Amino acid sequence: MKIGIIIQREYLTRVKKRSFIILTILAPLFFAALMFLPVILMESSEKFDEKRTIAVCDESKMFYGKLENTEVNTFLYIDNDIDEAKELVKNGDYDGVLYIPATTLSVPTNAEIYSMKQLPMSLTSHIRSSMKQVVEHQKLLASGIDPAIVKASATSINVQQIKMSEKDGTEQKSFGEFEFLLGIFLALIIYMVIFVFGGQVMRGVIEEKTNRIVEVIISSVKPFELMMGKIIGVALVGLTQFLLWAVLTLAISGIASSFLSTPEVFSAGTVMSEQITEMAEAESSSALTEVFEVINSINFKDILWCFLLYFIGGYFLYSAMFAAVGSAVDNETDTQQFATPISLMLIIPMVCSSLIANAPDSSLALWMSMIPFTSPVGMMLRIPFGVPIWQIAVSVTILFATFILFTWFASKVYRTGILMYGKKVSWKEIFRWIKY
Repeated sequence: MKIGIIIQREYLTRVKKRSFIILTILAPLFFAALMFLPVILMESSEKFDEKRTIAVCDESKMFYGKLENTEVNTFLYIDNDIDEAKELVKNGDYDGVLYIPATTLSVPTNAEIYSMKQLPMSLTSHIRSSMKQVVEHQKLLASGIDPAIVKASATSINVQQIKMSEKDGTEQKSFGEFEFLLGIFLALIIYMVIFVFGGQVMRGVIEEKTNRIVEVIISSVKPFELMMGKIIGVALVGLTQFLLWAVLTLAISGIASSFLSTPEVFSAGTVMSEQITEMAEAESSSALTEVFEVINSINFKDILWCFLLYFIGGYFLYSAMFAAVGSAVDNETDTQQFATPISLMLIIPMVCSSLIANAPDSSLALWMSMIPFTSPVGMMLRIPFGVPIWQIAVSVTILFATFILFTWFASKVYRTGILMYGKKVSWKEIFRWIKY
């Protein structure tokens, strides 16, 4: 009953804060902006990108008429020498001059662009690509090879990985790139949530200790109940905020998409829809089939359940440790020596994420998903690739057993440290509190 009162207090105190309300409103706007900003920039880029005229001074005569014009870049070939071309640029006749010097031993491989102001990197990239194609074409002709044959011989090889079930031998396609991205995304969410809301638990304990509120609370509530109520209360605050973010983001995105898709206000959505339609018509059968194969290859139901288990277990475990740290210090500055080792245990699997995802069945990946301090992130990196049920069961059991054990340890630290003021605490003294 007392834990319920503490949970209610922690929840209502935080959701009524101005920072919670502001962040809850601003975050969905930020997410919606990330979705629609690229489309808006793509539509408006033509308005801000000035058209340029580039003079081409080609002493080799190899590239004459072979540099392709774009919507914003126009290449004009002149017979002036480079000094005269530079003067034309200074006088404002051209935005820049591309100088390709003549060579006697080989084809030109160097070029220089002179201009009065900085030209975009897209221009130099376009020139580099166009010159590369021309030079390669000339080299093939000089060797007696028809470039058309070389182009026709270009072939892309697709190697499809297929996993066979150990139980019944059924076969299923595996899409490593998509599974890797999904694993990274899930691991990153757990990583961020543990740090953000675990830190809130620690700061909440420090605040109550500093304000001496805990002296009143601790007289009627056991330290274990107080700590558990605080951890669960902050967890409910985080869950509420995530749900509000999801609802508000979907609502804002829906309103923005219907508003931006009107011809009078924004036409990029229509343009993109037409382009997607044309691409789908051109490659409808193969593209759509591959998309459905990718979706069907992922067991989202099992992934969601595993995500919730490791989300809750990881948060509870680290929140208990952060709460113990908060009770052992007097201010947030002193938390670094204790919080840093705790944080490193969660950072390690993120640093090894590429190694784990590249070989999800390796010994490194297995141990990272079994050790309770790294399993919330390590297992999420492996789950999309398929993990045996027994490994998940063992990992989850170890995680929650460790949470219960560390909650008991943390409550002993909490009981002693929460009423201690003005003393610098060391690791040695914390271990002594656990033995009391």
